[in-house]
Amino acid sequence: MEEFKNRLLKVYKHIGKWARKQGVTCFRVYDDDLTNFPFAIDLYDQALYVSEYQRKHTLTEDEHAEWLEDCKVVMTEVFDLPIERIYLKKRQRQKGTQQYEKLDQQKNRFMVRENGLRFIINLSDYLDTGLFLDHRNTRQLVKQEAEGKRFLNLFAYTGAFSIYAASGAATTTTTVDLSNTYLNWAQDNFAANGFGNEVGTTHRLIQADVKQYLDSLPQNAFDLVVMDPPTFSNSKRMLDFLDIQRDHVSLINRTFRAMTKGGVIYFSTNYRSFKIDEERIDAASIKNISGQTIPNDFSDKKIHQCFKLVK
Repeated sequence: MEEFKNRLLKVYKHIGKWARKQGVTCFRVYDDDLTNFPFAIDLYDQALYVSEYQRKHTLTEDEHAEWLEDCKVVMTEVFDLPIERIYLKKRQRQKGTQQYEKLDQQKNRFMVRENGLRFIINLSDYLDTGLFLDHRNTRQLVKQEAEGKRFLNLFAYTGAFSIYAASGAATTTTTVDLSNTYLNWAQDNFAANGFGNEVGTTHRLIQADVKQYLDSLPQNAFDLVVMDPPTFSNSKRMLDFLDIQRDHVSLINRTFRAMTKGGVIYFSTNYRSFKIDEERIDAASIKNISGQTIPNDFSDKKIHQCFKLVK
């Protein structure tokens, strides 16, 4: 445990200093640094979200539970937080609708700030928290480009990209997701940032299967798009399953049909084996901007791939 504690202290001192300078209150403080302590640890203001990665070990179930409790005690000491503010999840390969399924009913929702914007977080009830920290830089890119643009957010989750686009003076935002739970969450995020009265008019929330929704769009409807799909989904609410390696060309080209010439798609995936099929995509230019979009607090530089595609 001493090795784990020393590593946490060292990393937290370094990253915490950087975060304070940046005004960032939600950031990764440990990224699977030590083989025997397979965690990703994210600080959300005054709480820790801890993901334990599946690894082979020789501990019995009881021994493993005791080891986890010892790890949590170390975290309370390093981060000066009560143990009830440490939320531990086991992270496995995501299958089907898993990201949409409730894991708990505690409803421990609270608000955090990122770049002057407010987002509602839930660290207990779902596999994910409501805000993907690895896309902090990408959200800023969208805000910088949003002014005067008609913005489309596909596979939108809780709508964070849409909030950034709205704050960057996008003329309209359209937020599309399969889950009404997450769209309601996005509506709360809009309200938290002063856009609540514009939801339904300037800012539209649409519950739909993206693969079907794209066929309903007219030409020249959007100027700026974010597409951050799951690697795979076979939800019962979808007419067809989604496989991002198989489907990305169709998704991108069909989105381009609904965009103005010179319009930009930011396409991202966390599928580590993903290969973009540039020859079959109808783009004027395609640029891999992953290095630009992965924040300094993520030592795993393969956490996602991100591409800027221009029609």
